[in-house]
This record gives sequence, structure tokens and C-alpha cells, in this order.
Amino acid sequence: MTLSKGKFNCITDVKGVQVGHVTLSEKINEEDTICTGVTAILPHDGNLFNKKTRAGCTVINGYGKTAGLIQIVELGLLESPIMLTNTFSVGAVLQGTLQYMVDSTKEIGDTTSTVNIVVGECNDGYLNSIRKQAVKPEHAVQAIKKANGNPVEEGAVGAGKGMVCFGYKGGIGTSSRTVTVGEEVYTVGCLVLSNFGKREEALFADWKPKKVNTPDGSIMMIIATDAPLYDRQLKRLAKRCAAGLGRTGSNIDNGSGDIAIAFSTANSYDHNAKTHSELLTFIRDDHPVMNQLFQAVIETTEESVIRSLQHAETTDGRKGRSVEKAPI
Repeated sequence: MTLSKGKFNCITDVKGVQVGHVTLSEKINEEDTICTGVTAILPHDGNLFNKKTRAGCTVINGYGKTAGLIQIVELGLLESPIMLTNTFSVGAVLQGTLQYMVDSTKEIGDTTSTVNIVVGECNDGYLNSIRKQAVKPEHAVQAIKKANGNPVEEGAVGAGKGMVCFGYKGGIGTSSRTVTVGEEVYTVGCLVLSNFGKREEALFADWKPKKVNTPDGSIMMIIATDAPLYDRQLKRLAKRCAAGLGRTGSNIDNGSGDIAIAFSTANSYDHNAKTHSELLTFIRDDHPVMNQLFQAVIETTEESVIRSLQHAETTDGRKGRSVEKAPI
């Protein structure tokens, strides 16, 4: 039995989570087209450095250039927005996000520690003239400042502008589910940046194979929840993204960067706390609700991929290429 969807069926159904896009689209000449962007996911609307969120991540296949994961693995905390962009723009987006963080928190790198910026990527070089490196640090700042808790714009927007999924136009997709235990209702939301798969692999549509000579591709999967979990449990949630991805038909190819990050808005971590210990409330691993949370991750990952295809429009790119809207 499938779980109930959240109010807007998107990651911002998790209270406090915000998403912002900056989309870059420009035909430069007959050879080159800028077709890319930046997407920012903010865990809450407060100071992200001073009020850190518990987080976990997993690398399903590591053909990627993501920044900031090793500190999440080590400390289990997220202290910046999660930024998404194209492969060659990780550096620029990291630089812009860093500038935003130091501007908003003066003590970073001065009277306190440095900050760990998290950036994920997919290769949009089939449609986007990726060598032009059109994304600049200011685009990252703009995406963060545009972030809000409204229903998320999906498809060929933000980081998803130039992405291709199953040979059709992919990009940003999102979905949510609710889980009830006693009087508590928890929400799980997912946002994906889809850029993977061959047309004949898709399990949810009867598509005629068509050769589209794209790289193996990648996918970034971001899970948000308000369930009280800590980093080890959030890594367990992130691992379940692989099951949702498999439901769509992905083979997790050799050249695919398939990475999942999960965070909880409960159990925040106060950077400025002076005590040497703290109390943490979390769901027991062996409680049946944990299996429902796993199911929510799987369902939202699968549906987010489908929605990234449903909402993306036919997009023209470099060298006269065009990627069609999926017939779903």
C-alpha cells in the first residue's frame, strides 16, 4: 500500500525547507548555447551555520564531483544550503555559497571554525556548452536568496535546465509522503536532479528506443524529513534512494554519479552551545515507523524522477541538439 502524499507533494512540505532556482538560457551562436543553472535547498529559514541539521549521505556510484560530503560522513551535520549545478560549476557555486555564508555569519573563519559547503552536480554537457562555465558565484547567491517554501518549480529549471533523463528532457523533480505513528505525523520529501538512463531502460513507460548519444549521466537525490533521526539513521534513509532509483529502471551505470543526502529538521545542533553534553530524542530503529520512513524515501525518489520528466519541456541546446519532452 502506498503512503499518503504531502499537501503539495514536494520537498517543501517538510516545514522550514526552502528551494530556489536560477536558470541560465542563452543561444550564443550556431555551436554554443548556455543551458544550465543552480538550485539551492535550504533546510530551514534561520542561520544555517549556527543551527545545524543532522544529516547523512551515501554514494551509490561515485562518478561525481560533489563537494562537502566527507565532513557530513565524519560529523553527521549539515551547516550550509545544499547546492546543485552542472559538473564544471561546482567551484563557482561553492565560492558563491561560501561568500553568502561568511557574509551572513561574521564569526565564520574568524572567532569560530570554517564552514563546510555542500555542492552536488550532474553533467549537462549534451545540451549546455559546459566548457563556457557560464555559472558564476553570484548565481549561487541569487538561488539562495530566491529560496522559499512554496511548491517547487520542476522540470527544466535551475540546475535541471540542461539535464537529460532516459533520453528525454529531465531535470528537477520532487515529491513527498506522510507517515503516521500514534498522534505524530512525519513528512518525508525528496528532490532530485535527474540526468541518467537510456530510453529502453525505463520501467514506468512504454517508450520506443531512440538513440540519444548522451553520457551515462548522474542523479542527485536530496531527502528531507521532520522525523527525529540522527546521522546514522539518516544515512540509512539515504541508502533507500537506490531502491527508488531502481524502480524507474536505472542500471546505475559505470559513468553515473548517483548520490543521496538526507537531513532532518528535528534535533538541530546549536553551534554556540556551551554545555559538554546534550540529550537527543530519536526514533528506535526497530519501531515499525522506521520501515514506513524507508518506504516513503523509496516512493518519493521514484516519483520525483517521474515528475522531473513530466514537468520538463522540450529544450534546445548546443550544436543544434534538441531533447524532447517525455510523453507521460
